[in-house]
Amino acid sequence: MLKNYSPTKTEAWKNLQEHFKTVQPQHLRDLFAQDPARFNKFTFHLNETIYDLSKNRISEETLRLLVQLAREMDVPGAIESMFTGEKINATENRAVLHTALRNFSDESLEVEGENALQEVRQVQEQMRTFCNKLHSGEWTGYTGKRIQSIVNIGIGGSDLGPKMVVEALKKYQQPDLEVYFISNVDGTDATEVLRRLDPETTLFIIASKTFTTKETITNAETARGWFLHKAVDREHIKKHFVALSTNIEAVTKFGIAQENAFRFWDWVGGRFSLWSAIGLSVACALGYDKFEELLRGAESMDKHFRQEPLEKNIPVLMALLSIWYTNFFGCQTHAILPYDQYLRLLPEYLQQLMMESNGKNTDRNGKRVDYQTQPVVWGAAGTNSQHSFFQLIHQGTILIPCDFIAPAESQNPIGNHHPLLLSNFFAQTEALMKGKNAEEVREELTQKGMKGDELEQLLPHKLFEGNKPTTSIMMKKLTPFELGSLVAMYEHKTFVQGVIWNIYSFDQWGVELGKQLAGAIEGELLQGKSSPHDSSTSGLMQYYTENK
Repeated sequence: MLKNYSPTKTEAWKNLQEHFKTVQPQHLRDLFAQDPARFNKFTFHLNETIYDLSKNRISEETLRLLVQLAREMDVPGAIESMFTGEKINATENRAVLHTALRNFSDESLEVEGENALQEVRQVQEQMRTFCNKLHSGEWTGYTGKRIQSIVNIGIGGSDLGPKMVVEALKKYQQPDLEVYFISNVDGTDATEVLRRLDPETTLFIIASKTFTTKETITNAETARGWFLHKAVDREHIKKHFVALSTNIEAVTKFGIAQENAFRFWDWVGGRFSLWSAIGLSVACALGYDKFEELLRGAESMDKHFRQEPLEKNIPVLMALLSIWYTNFFGCQTHAILPYDQYLRLLPEYLQQLMMESNGKNTDRNGKRVDYQTQPVVWGAAGTNSQHSFFQLIHQGTILIPCDFIAPAESQNPIGNHHPLLLSNFFAQTEALMKGKNAEEVREELTQKGMKGDELEQLLPHKLFEGNKPTTSIMMKKLTPFELGSLVAMYEHKTFVQGVIWNIYSFDQWGVELGKQLAGAIEGELLQGKSSPHDSSTSGLMQYYTENK
């Protein structure tokens, strides 16, 4: 089981506090000048992706002490606990086995008296058969026409993961098949998607484990009403709706055939579920073989994570860097910056993965932590982001560690677009590392003919402190395999952070209170009644009632 004590009580934490005093004043520019081999020392390889940690404010001693912290918090033991099915999600009494969804070995993994891997294979075969029927044209709509549009209706992990992957791998998408996503309960979301579709050629995937998620079921009922407005006969629902759920009774009551319900399990958390039947929209979009490549890429990272020593373990090192910046430098945000338009949704996906997992203020003893946990994750695609928020990263007053992600090979090699894109990718991390000092600025302005008071007044505005930490992740090409590996890396990084912070990463009680209050207020709005609320909430509800 997971260890249960504060990281601040470890010997490593105390050593890191002392070590920080020596590292904090050092400039990355000087560290590179002192060690020409720095890139090689701090760059790690897996498959066709490299992880360059050299532009981080660390030394070999820093990593040694951080690894010592991971050992004292028993990260290796925690890794084994997860992979072997122990109930490490203790507040919900569940195992955490999303890794079983991409385990292609012949081993057996028993959970609740059943072989989890065998069950996974059965659902995967069901998904493969379904995708093959869809792509061959054997599966048709109620008028005999081929399906041309897939609509995934879900929210949270049942939306963000599949949507990100479908967008990221759009270049591999099956011809003559469009994939859409509806998640927001705002009626605009459903309206804008449905108006593009033909009921005769549209298939809806309703993704809800319990089949009771309010937003998802509301959108599903709207889609069903839209469909029946033309199809009329409820029997036709069976040709146009499938479900990803464990609640067969609710699924069949909705009108979906029982054989068109795809199972997943309590040991699959929502934000870790894209590898399960929740990924059906991905398999439909790409074809099942490409979906399997995605799984195998994740499996390769799983093996690396489970087998590699901590000193060379990429997810562990990525987690330790985050601990270093969050708990010793006091950083409160972390930017994800993909230099690939296909990865534009990755920051949004990682927001949920990380912040819903580790946005906790209570440790495993039920006590409030006295140290910082999850930083705010944000970001956008380069180079657009350079023209919006990079000013803050370069010259703002807060330190923001960044992950830069790019493929060496473009999916769309037109003109000099990709060299221009990557020139910015390389230049930004170099600029953030080096900065520009007063001597360099003065020389630059002098060469432009500026001098005297004019030069001195402009000079401070042109200074760049540099010493801004970045991690560069570069893959040969964005393929299903490499994307699977990348996403699994961030999953495992998130887990390791939770282990070290002594918090439970796999529950999400923080989303419950708002849901409970919303349920009560919804009834009041629909019935025209009002219960006691604070003056602000009551005033806002009254304004709505008067102006709806």
